[in-house]
Amino acid sequence: MPRFLGFLTSLLLIAGLAQANPSQWRHEWPETNFQKTSIDDWSEIMSGGPPKDGIPAIDDPKFLRAGDKRGIAGNEPVITVEIGGQTPRAYPIRYLTWHEIVNDQIGGIPVAVTFCPLCNSGVTFDRRVRGKVLSFGVSGKLRHSDMVMYDRETQSWWQQAIGEGIVGQMTGVELRQLPSWMESWDQFRARNPQGLVMAEPDYNRSYGRNPYQGYDSSARPFLYNGETPPHGISPLERVVRVGDRAWPLTRIRDAGGVREAGVAISWEKGQASALDHGIIAKGRDVGTVRVRDGQGRNVPHDVMFAFAFHALWPNGTWMVQ
Repeated sequence: MPRFLGFLTSLLLIAGLAQANPSQWRHEWPETNFQKTSIDDWSEIMSGGPPKDGIPAIDDPKFLRAGDKRGIAGNEPVITVEIGGQTPRAYPIRYLTWHEIVNDQIGGIPVAVTFCPLCNSGVTFDRRVRGKVLSFGVSGKLRHSDMVMYDRETQSWWQQAIGEGIVGQMTGVELRQLPSWMESWDQFRARNPQGLVMAEPDYNRSYGRNPYQGYDSSARPFLYNGETPPHGISPLERVVRVGDRAWPLTRIRDAGGVREAGVAISWEKGQASALDHGIIAKGRDVGTVRVRDGQGRNVPHDVMFAFAFHALWPNGTWMVQ
Protein backbone atom coordinates (compact mmCIF):
# COMPACT_ATOMS: atom_id res chain seq x y z
CA MET A 1 0.00 0.00 0.00
CA PRO A 2 1.38 3.47 -0.83
CA ARG A 3 2.84 5.20 2.22
CA PHE A 4 0.23 7.96 2.43
CA LEU A 5 -2.59 5.43 2.32
CA GLY A 6 -0.95 3.42 5.07
CA PHE A 7 -0.67 6.53 7.24
CA LEU A 8 -4.27 7.54 6.53
CA THR A 9 -5.44 4.01 7.30
CA SER A 10 -3.79 4.14 10.71
CA LEU A 11 -5.41 7.46 11.55
CA LEU A 12 -8.86 6.39 10.41
CA LEU A 13 -8.62 3.05 12.18
CA ILE A 14 -7.86 4.84 15.44
CA ALA A 15 -10.69 7.32 14.88
CA GLY A 16 -13.12 4.58 13.84
CA LEU A 17 -12.37 2.39 16.82
CA ALA A 18 -12.70 5.34 19.17
CA GLN A 19 -16.19 6.07 17.81
CA ALA A 20 -17.44 2.51 17.46
CA ASN A 21 -20.57 3.19 19.46
CA PRO A 22 -24.08 4.03 18.20
CA SER A 23 -24.33 6.88 20.70
CA GLN A 24 -21.73 8.70 18.59
CA TRP A 25 -23.85 8.36 15.45
CA ARG A 26 -27.38 9.15 16.63
CA HIS A 27 -27.09 12.88 15.97
CA GLU A 28 -26.42 12.12 12.29
CA TRP A 29 -28.85 9.19 12.15
CA PRO A 30 -31.80 10.16 14.40
CA GLU A 31 -34.25 7.93 12.48
CA THR A 32 -32.10 4.79 12.52
CA ASN A 33 -33.10 2.09 15.01
CA PHE A 34 -29.74 1.07 16.47
CA GLN A 35 -31.47 -1.33 18.87
CA LYS A 36 -32.20 -3.65 15.95
CA THR A 37 -29.01 -4.97 14.39
CA SER A 38 -27.08 -8.06 13.40
CA ILE A 39 -23.79 -6.43 14.40
CA ASP A 40 -22.22 -8.05 17.47
CA ASP A 41 -19.09 -5.91 17.55
CA TRP A 42 -19.60 -2.22 16.76
CA SER A 43 -15.86 -1.79 16.22
CA GLU A 44 -16.43 -3.45 12.83
CA ILE A 45 -18.12 -0.22 11.71
CA MET A 46 -15.62 2.48 10.74
CA SER A 47 -15.79 5.87 9.14
CA GLY A 48 -14.55 5.83 5.56
CA GLY A 49 -13.76 9.56 5.76
CA PRO A 50 -16.68 11.27 3.96
CA PRO A 51 -19.88 11.86 5.99
CA LYS A 52 -23.35 10.64 5.12
CA ASP A 53 -23.98 11.45 1.43
CA GLY A 54 -20.45 12.88 1.20
CA ILE A 55 -20.20 10.46 -1.71
CA PRO A 56 -23.39 11.36 -3.59
CA ALA A 57 -25.43 8.50 -5.05
CA ILE A 58 -26.94 9.13 -8.48
CA ASP A 59 -30.71 9.28 -8.90
CA ASP A 60 -32.51 9.52 -12.24
CA PRO A 61 -29.39 8.92 -14.38
CA LYS A 62 -29.34 10.08 -17.99
CA PHE A 63 -28.32 7.81 -20.88
CA LEU A 64 -26.89 8.04 -24.38
CA ARG A 65 -26.82 5.56 -27.21
CA ALA A 66 -23.57 3.61 -27.17
CA GLY A 67 -22.65 4.90 -30.61
CA ASP A 68 -23.00 8.51 -29.46
CA LYS A 69 -20.86 8.24 -26.32
CA ARG A 70 -17.40 9.81 -26.39
CA GLY A 71 -14.61 10.11 -23.84
CA ILE A 72 -14.43 6.52 -22.53
CA ALA A 73 -11.43 4.39 -23.49
CA GLY A 74 -12.28 1.02 -24.98
CA ASN A 75 -10.67 -0.96 -22.14
CA GLU A 76 -12.39 0.94 -19.32
CA PRO A 77 -14.72 -1.19 -17.17
CA VAL A 78 -18.47 -0.79 -17.13
CA ILE A 79 -21.15 -2.65 -15.19
CA THR A 80 -23.55 -4.19 -17.69
CA VAL A 81 -27.20 -4.81 -16.83
CA GLU A 82 -29.31 -6.78 -19.29
CA ILE A 83 -32.91 -7.37 -18.20
CA GLY A 84 -34.99 -9.45 -20.58
CA GLY A 85 -36.66 -7.45 -23.31
CA GLN A 86 -35.04 -4.15 -22.28
CA THR A 87 -32.22 -2.29 -23.99
CA PRO A 88 -28.92 -3.27 -22.31
CA ARG A 89 -27.37 -0.57 -20.15
CA ALA A 90 -23.75 0.16 -19.25
CA TYR A 91 -22.73 2.03 -16.09
CA PRO A 92 -19.11 3.20 -16.42
CA ILE A 93 -16.86 2.58 -13.45
CA ARG A 94 -15.29 6.00 -14.12
CA TYR A 95 -18.54 7.39 -12.65
CA LEU A 96 -19.29 4.73 -10.06
CA THR A 97 -15.83 5.20 -8.52
CA TRP A 98 -17.01 8.64 -7.40
CA HIS A 99 -20.69 7.88 -6.68
CA GLU A 100 -20.79 4.16 -5.73
CA ILE A 101 -24.58 3.81 -6.15
CA VAL A 102 -26.90 4.51 -9.06
CA ASN A 103 -30.66 4.31 -8.39
CA ASP A 104 -32.31 3.53 -11.73
CA GLN A 105 -35.36 1.87 -13.23
CA ILE A 106 -35.21 -0.59 -16.11
CA GLY A 107 -38.43 -1.78 -17.69
CA GLY A 108 -40.43 -1.19 -14.56
CA ILE A 109 -37.85 -2.81 -12.29
CA PRO A 110 -36.21 -0.39 -9.84
CA VAL A 111 -32.54 -1.27 -9.54
CA ALA A 112 -29.51 -0.17 -7.54
CA VAL A 113 -26.22 -0.53 -9.39
CA THR A 114 -23.45 -0.49 -6.79
CA PHE A 115 -19.66 -0.44 -6.75
CA CYS A 116 -17.41 -0.48 -3.70
CA PRO A 117 -13.87 0.40 -4.83
CA LEU A 118 -12.26 -0.85 -1.63
CA CYS A 119 -13.62 -4.38 -2.23
CA ASN A 120 -13.85 -4.19 -6.03
CA SER A 121 -17.44 -5.33 -5.52
CA GLY A 122 -19.85 -4.43 -8.30
CA VAL A 123 -23.35 -5.83 -7.86
CA THR A 124 -26.87 -4.87 -8.92
CA PHE A 125 -29.97 -5.25 -6.77
CA ASP A 126 -33.74 -5.07 -7.15
CA ARG A 127 -34.85 -2.15 -4.94
CA ARG A 128 -38.27 -3.62 -4.16
CA VAL A 129 -38.54 -4.81 -0.56
CA ARG A 130 -41.68 -5.78 1.37
CA GLY A 131 -43.98 -3.82 -0.90
CA LYS A 132 -41.76 -0.73 -0.85
CA VAL A 133 -39.37 0.69 -3.41
CA LEU A 134 -36.24 1.77 -1.59
CA SER A 135 -33.67 4.30 -2.75
CA PHE A 136 -30.10 4.01 -1.54
CA GLY A 137 -27.38 6.41 -0.47
CA VAL A 138 -23.79 6.11 0.75
CA SER A 139 -23.58 6.20 4.55
CA GLY A 140 -19.88 7.09 4.76
CA LYS A 141 -19.36 3.99 6.93
CA LEU A 142 -17.44 0.82 6.14
CA ARG A 143 -17.62 -2.69 7.54
CA HIS A 144 -14.74 -5.04 6.66
CA SER A 145 -13.71 -2.27 4.24
CA ASP A 146 -16.99 -2.75 2.36
CA MET A 147 -19.41 0.11 1.78
CA VAL A 148 -22.34 0.43 4.14
CA MET A 149 -25.31 1.71 2.15
CA TYR A 150 -28.47 3.14 3.70
CA ASP A 151 -32.03 3.39 2.43
CA ARG A 152 -33.70 6.77 2.60
CA GLU A 153 -37.11 5.35 3.48
CA THR A 154 -36.22 3.65 6.80
CA GLN A 155 -32.66 4.94 7.34
CA SER A 156 -31.52 1.33 7.77
CA TRP A 157 -27.92 0.35 6.99
CA TRP A 158 -27.09 -2.30 4.41
CA GLN A 159 -23.92 -4.29 3.65
CA GLN A 160 -23.22 -3.57 -0.01
CA ALA A 161 -21.50 -6.77 -1.13
CA ILE A 162 -24.15 -8.97 0.49
CA GLY A 163 -27.19 -6.75 -0.02
CA GLU A 164 -28.44 -7.40 3.50
CA GLY A 165 -29.75 -5.04 6.16
CA ILE A 166 -27.39 -4.91 9.16
CA VAL A 167 -28.72 -2.00 11.27
CA GLY A 168 -32.26 -0.66 11.70
CA GLN A 169 -35.72 -1.69 10.66
CA MET A 170 -34.48 -3.69 7.66
CA THR A 171 -31.97 -5.79 9.62
CA GLY A 172 -31.85 -9.30 8.18
CA VAL A 173 -33.74 -8.38 5.00
CA GLU A 174 -31.95 -9.40 1.80
CA LEU A 175 -32.11 -7.58 -1.50
CA ARG A 176 -32.47 -9.73 -4.61
CA GLN A 177 -29.27 -9.66 -6.63
CA LEU A 178 -29.79 -9.31 -10.37
CA PRO A 179 -27.42 -10.67 -13.03
CA SER A 180 -24.87 -8.05 -14.03
CA TRP A 181 -21.17 -8.10 -14.76
CA MET A 182 -18.12 -5.94 -15.35
CA GLU A 183 -16.74 -5.86 -18.87
CA SER A 184 -14.86 -3.40 -21.02
CA TRP A 185 -16.59 -0.59 -22.85
CA ASP A 186 -15.43 -2.13 -26.15
CA GLN A 187 -16.95 -5.49 -25.20
CA PHE A 188 -20.26 -3.89 -24.29
CA ARG A 189 -20.69 -1.79 -27.40
CA ALA A 190 -19.49 -4.55 -29.74
CA ARG A 191 -22.33 -6.74 -28.47
CA ASN A 192 -24.82 -3.87 -28.02
CA PRO A 193 -24.21 -1.18 -30.65
CA GLN A 194 -27.68 0.21 -29.94
CA GLY A 195 -27.28 -0.17 -26.17
CA LEU A 196 -27.48 2.63 -23.65
CA VAL A 197 -24.65 4.04 -21.56
CA MET A 198 -24.97 6.27 -18.53
CA ALA A 199 -24.10 9.89 -19.33
CA GLU A 200 -21.55 11.82 -17.28
CA PRO A 201 -23.14 13.07 -14.03
CA ASP A 202 -23.36 16.79 -13.43
CA TYR A 203 -20.79 16.88 -10.64
CA ASN A 204 -17.32 18.36 -10.41
CA ARG A 205 -15.35 15.11 -10.22
CA SER A 206 -12.20 13.84 -11.91
CA TYR A 207 -14.04 11.22 -13.91
CA GLY A 208 -11.65 8.74 -15.47
CA ARG A 209 -9.10 9.07 -12.68
CA ASN A 210 -8.54 6.47 -9.98
CA PRO A 211 -8.11 7.99 -6.50
CA TYR A 212 -6.93 4.58 -5.21
CA GLN A 213 -3.81 4.32 -7.36
CA GLY A 214 -1.92 1.07 -6.80
CA TYR A 215 -4.56 -0.25 -4.42
CA ASP A 216 -5.13 -3.68 -5.95
CA SER A 217 -1.44 -4.53 -5.70
CA SER A 218 -1.20 -3.48 -2.05
CA ALA A 219 -0.22 -5.94 0.66
CA ARG A 220 -3.15 -5.00 2.91
CA PRO A 221 -6.64 -3.64 2.30
CA PHE A 222 -7.62 -0.11 3.31
CA LEU A 223 -9.41 0.20 6.68
CA TYR A 224 -9.45 -3.53 7.32
CA ASN A 225 -8.15 -5.31 10.41
CA GLY A 226 -9.63 -8.78 9.86
CA GLU A 227 -8.07 -12.09 8.93
CA THR A 228 -6.26 -12.76 5.69
CA PRO A 229 -7.77 -15.36 3.32
CA PRO A 230 -6.77 -19.05 3.56
CA HIS A 231 -4.88 -21.18 1.01
CA GLY A 232 -2.14 -18.59 0.65
CA ILE A 233 -4.41 -16.32 -1.39
CA SER A 234 -3.38 -12.67 -1.38
CA PRO A 235 -5.94 -10.39 0.33
CA LEU A 236 -6.32 -8.27 -2.79
CA GLU A 237 -6.45 -11.11 -5.29
CA ARG A 238 -9.69 -11.06 -7.24
CA VAL A 239 -12.11 -13.95 -6.75
CA VAL A 240 -15.30 -14.81 -8.59
CA ARG A 241 -18.09 -15.14 -6.03
CA VAL A 242 -21.21 -17.10 -6.88
CA GLY A 243 -23.40 -17.47 -3.81
CA ASP A 244 -21.12 -18.59 -0.99
CA ARG A 245 -18.44 -20.02 -3.28
CA ALA A 246 -15.31 -18.20 -4.48
CA TRP A 247 -13.03 -19.11 -7.38
CA PRO A 248 -9.61 -17.39 -7.55
CA LEU A 249 -9.52 -15.37 -10.75
CA THR A 250 -6.03 -16.65 -11.48
CA ARG A 251 -7.42 -20.19 -11.59
CA ILE A 252 -10.19 -19.20 -14.02
CA ARG A 253 -7.76 -17.34 -16.25
CA ASP A 254 -5.06 -20.02 -16.28
CA ALA A 255 -7.56 -22.81 -16.94
CA GLY A 256 -9.29 -20.90 -19.70
CA GLY A 257 -12.53 -21.13 -17.72
CA VAL A 258 -14.16 -23.75 -15.52
CA ARG A 259 -17.41 -25.73 -15.40
CA GLU A 260 -18.37 -26.93 -11.94
CA ALA A 261 -20.91 -26.47 -9.12
CA GLY A 262 -23.60 -25.90 -11.73
CA VAL A 263 -22.00 -22.89 -13.43
CA ALA A 264 -19.71 -22.13 -16.35
CA ILE A 265 -17.22 -19.34 -15.66
CA SER A 266 -15.34 -17.84 -18.59
CA TRP A 267 -12.57 -15.25 -18.86
CA GLU A 268 -11.30 -13.11 -21.69
CA LYS A 269 -8.77 -10.31 -21.82
CA GLY A 270 -9.55 -6.69 -22.59
CA GLN A 271 -10.73 -5.01 -19.36
CA ALA A 272 -8.52 -2.61 -17.38
CA SER A 273 -8.32 -2.68 -13.61
CA ALA A 274 -10.09 0.35 -12.13
CA LEU A 275 -7.76 0.27 -9.11
CA ASP A 276 -4.28 0.10 -10.60
CA HIS A 277 -3.01 3.19 -12.45
CA GLY A 278 -4.02 6.74 -11.55
CA ILE A 279 -5.83 6.87 -14.89
CA ILE A 280 -8.29 4.01 -15.20
CA ALA A 281 -7.66 3.49 -18.92
CA LYS A 282 -3.98 2.86 -18.17
CA GLY A 283 -4.70 0.11 -15.65
CA ARG A 284 -3.35 -3.36 -16.26
CA ASP A 285 -5.56 -5.90 -18.01
CA VAL A 286 -7.51 -8.03 -15.51
CA GLY A 287 -9.93 -9.44 -18.07
CA THR A 288 -13.66 -9.98 -18.10
CA VAL A 289 -15.54 -12.75 -16.31
CA ARG A 290 -18.93 -14.13 -17.34
CA VAL A 291 -20.93 -16.65 -15.29
CA ARG A 292 -23.74 -18.72 -16.83
CA ASP A 293 -25.81 -21.68 -15.77
CA GLY A 294 -26.31 -24.94 -17.68
CA GLN A 295 -28.89 -23.30 -19.95
CA GLY A 296 -26.57 -20.41 -20.80
CA ARG A 297 -28.41 -17.90 -18.66
CA ASN A 298 -26.54 -15.15 -16.83
CA VAL A 299 -25.98 -15.89 -13.15
CA PRO A 300 -25.70 -13.23 -10.42
CA HIS A 301 -22.10 -13.05 -9.22
CA ASP A 302 -19.36 -10.66 -8.13
CA VAL A 303 -15.66 -10.29 -8.86
CA MET A 304 -14.36 -9.04 -5.54
CA PHE A 305 -11.22 -9.06 -3.43
CA ALA A 306 -10.43 -12.24 -1.52
CA PHE A 307 -10.24 -10.54 1.89
CA ALA A 308 -13.81 -9.26 1.52
CA PHE A 309 -15.16 -12.69 0.62
CA HIS A 310 -13.38 -14.21 3.61
CA ALA A 311 -14.73 -11.52 5.96
CA LEU A 312 -18.31 -11.54 4.71
CA TRP A 313 -18.61 -15.27 4.00
CA PRO A 314 -16.41 -16.74 6.76
CA ASN A 315 -17.91 -20.19 6.16
CA GLY A 316 -17.81 -19.90 2.40
CA THR A 317 -16.28 -22.48 0.10
CA TRP A 318 -12.99 -21.77 -1.65
CA MET A 319 -12.90 -23.36 -5.10
CA VAL A 320 -9.16 -23.66 -5.31
CA GLN A 321 -9.15 -26.93 -7.27
